[in-house]
Amino acid sequence: MIPHFDLGGDGSPMHFLHANGYPPECYTPLLELLQKNHRLFGMKLRPLWDGTTRDGLQDWHPFSDDLLRFLSDLGPAPVIGVGHSIGGIVTLRAALRDPQKFRALVLLDPVLFVPSFTAMWNFMRAIGLGEQVHPLIRGAKRRRSTFTDLNTVFRSYRTRPVFRYLTDDHLKTYIQGITRKKEDGSYELVYSPEWEAHIYLTGLRDFDLWRELPKLHIPTLIIRGAETDTFMENAAKLVTKKNKNISVHTMQHATHILPLEYPQEVAEIIENFIRPDRSSHSS
Repeated sequence: MIPHFDLGGDGSPMHFLHANGYPPECYTPLLELLQKNHRLFGMKLRPLWDGTTRDGLQDWHPFSDDLLRFLSDLGPAPVIGVGHSIGGIVTLRAALRDPQKFRALVLLDPVLFVPSFTAMWNFMRAIGLGEQVHPLIRGAKRRRSTFTDLNTVFRSYRTRPVFRYLTDDHLKTYIQGITRKKEDGSYELVYSPEWEAHIYLTGLRDFDLWRELPKLHIPTLIIRGAETDTFMENAAKLVTKKNKNISVHTMQHATHILPLEYPQEVAEIIENFIRPDRSSHSS
């Protein structure tokens, strides 16, 4: 079985797939809310598997293969697929390949850029400039991976603009989620900076998604942050133009990490979207 978490619970099965650099434990406040109404579980992406290498991984398509294999191992019951960032893209691609495995989709600020931007990025990557032009790769490679204590990490992270909407408690949950304690009492990152950078480098190869999107008939909701730098307004408009059955909800004063910023609100939006599904399919 592919490495995964399983929180159990009653109700319709829900699969949650995390973002790049964000192990499932980072989402604990949201997952605890969703688990109240669902049997909640989720595959882990390859960077969290023991012994995996980045050799030969040129795009994110194999992650969707992993997800479909994982869901097949679980049995025939279709799931509500929830994914954040890359988790949303992996889930969406899997649903387009095998729609019978999904009952509904909720994509949390997915990494989906308009085709013109994607074409420009792929050109820069093809001529060897991907690492220079991607705004997150250099930062990921420079990321400190060991720490003496988590209080120091908290004080440092508290001042970073990216975490401006996280409460202190949610920031502490995030820090606990990205780290593990070593034998000497220090801490290290669970998700290696090298893997994180490689995921960034191999992303945005999504021409297939734009091509296939009109064929998606699964009830789908995309939740985006008004201040996101990832699922931009032009992408949201193009999505709804290509498939009018896809709903887009924009949260104000929210960024790309909205499931960490507003777990209660995100859970409520998800439940309101799938409520008819839950009432007719709950176990």
